[in-house]
Amino acid sequence: MEKLQVRFQEKNVPFELINHKVPIHTAQEGATYFGITIGQTAPTLILKTDMGFFALIVSGDRGHVNLDEVASLLGCNKVKLAGAREVEKITGCSVGSISMVGHDLPCVVDKRLFQYSFIYGGSGEATCTLKINPSALEKVNKVVAILD
Repeated sequence: MEKLQVRFQEKNVPFELINHKVPIHTAQEGATYFGITIGQTAPTLILKTDMGFFALIVSGDRGHVNLDEVASLLGCNKVKLAGAREVEKITGCSVGSISMVGHDLPCVVDKRLFQYSFIYGGSGEATCTLKINPSALEKVNKVVAILD
């Protein structure tokens, strides 16, 4: 958690870490808990490609992600979701708690997130949620593509 705070402070990016007693694992759980639209939730998925691992930060209202579209966007031949063990090894986090920042993976960000003043996503801990302006994702991550 300290690493996350340092990254935001170094980049002069406002953020809020919201602690809660109940773990939040899905976009719907987050939307309900915080009283926000599901589109403001920003789950981070880890993708395994023939070019390495990527983080995909999506709007919770997207539902299904077309991995063929992501492959085309990245110029990859194969894209699939990383397995739970791979996610833990790569990020140090369990599936459902992956931080939107701090994993040092190249990122693909869902364009839909930019319509909101704030988005809510993983902090690396199941009982803590990160609230930031979506434009901050480009300041603190290595964004390599925007998903239309």
